[in-house]
Amino acid sequence: MSTTTYSKSYKRYVLFILTGVYAFNFIDRQILVILQEPIKADLNLSDTQLGLLTGFAFALLYVTLGLPIARYADKNNRKKVVSISLVVWSAMTALSGMAQNFIQLLLARVGVGVGEAGGSPPAHSIISDYYEPEKRATALSIYSTGVYIGIGLGFLIGGVIAQNYGWRMALYALGIPGILYAVLVWFTVKEPIKGRMDAAVSDEKELSFKEVVNTLLKKKTFIFLSLATGFQAFGNYGVGNWLAPFLGRSHGMDLATIGITLGLIAAFGGGLGTFMGGYLTDKFAKRDIRWYFWLPALAILLNIPLSIFIFFGGNIQAIIIVLVLSYFLSALYLGPAIAVTHNLVSAKMRAFSSAVLFFVLNTIGLGFGPLVIGMLSDWLEPTYGIDALRWAFTCTFLTGIIAAILLFMAGRYYKNEMIVDLGKRGD
Repeated sequence: MSTTTYSKSYKRYVLFILTGVYAFNFIDRQILVILQEPIKADLNLSDTQLGLLTGFAFALLYVTLGLPIARYADKNNRKKVVSISLVVWSAMTALSGMAQNFIQLLLARVGVGVGEAGGSPPAHSIISDYYEPEKRATALSIYSTGVYIGIGLGFLIGGVIAQNYGWRMALYALGIPGILYAVLVWFTVKEPIKGRMDAAVSDEKELSFKEVVNTLLKKKTFIFLSLATGFQAFGNYGVGNWLAPFLGRSHGMDLATIGITLGLIAAFGGGLGTFMGGYLTDKFAKRDIRWYFWLPALAILLNIPLSIFIFFGGNIQAIIIVLVLSYFLSALYLGPAIAVTHNLVSAKMRAFSSAVLFFVLNTIGLGFGPLVIGMLSDWLEPTYGIDALRWAFTCTFLTGIIAAILLFMAGRYYKNEMIVDLGKRGD
């Protein structure tokens, strides 16, 4: 273990700054969600094309480039990788506002995906070198609140700007600040020694790409966990990316109201759920480490009846209240999933292991969730009209059940496959 020490206040500062990076990540990733209806009208797009723009087009290079970039970060300065990536994806978000047709916007979204490929895995690795193994789920969950802070700010600011100044101005306004924030990251975040919070890793040999992949594939915990996160993310992204059009079409809400409403719901419900996922599992795991899997699985199952009410209920005020709880429950899984992944591998594999986890999560979730629901909506539209999205959403019930089952299966192998010392835990 490294003798390098950092004050509690500085560790909190780094966590705060990196959480801000993740917020920018999701502002730029999800901004098109709130802008779908005006973009659809301006560029004459179908729901299938919107599904490609908000999901598959972004995920295509995000998931593939994430692996080599994470591999590079495991061997080099991770702080610099995060900073440069932030500049790239922020610039591409601003450039998206200049698109004049579907192809141009598609290419710009691919560019955002290229930039964001270097964001989270190196940040995960940095955080795991600032916080002890038994505190990682909490720290990584705090970082992961950036998902819902970003979504919330994107919805709030993007919806209001688009309503008053157009969707292009919203993309300019939310893309440019990220470039300035990257400068702050570059000059104020210190690169920690890899593995400084773990037992003797200074003499750990470098593993080849093949050896790293084989190490992960031998972990049954990781296989079941990564698939579970993918199926859970299918519902999160699939429904989340279509909620704004759903509220506009089926409930007649205007763009600014949708942005403010979903922004507050995502920031509060999703942000609190993400934090509590890590905090509660770190706490419960002192008695039995399988709570890292049990809590997210139970939350997924509890969310299904809430989703039925959201999709088919008629009282918009009640739907909004239930949405807060639904966001809370659907967000519990992410922090524990990242922490478990890092506890399965050595320090010099953490950025790459996060990238593989996100490869599966985003391929299944972001790549196919919005696209499949968009295709189903187009297919069902002749029968159900503006309510086609209600029925398209129902495919997420099956993916949620699959995710819960996979989490319970992952928990069976964790105790025997983790390599860090978390102390005495339940069988």
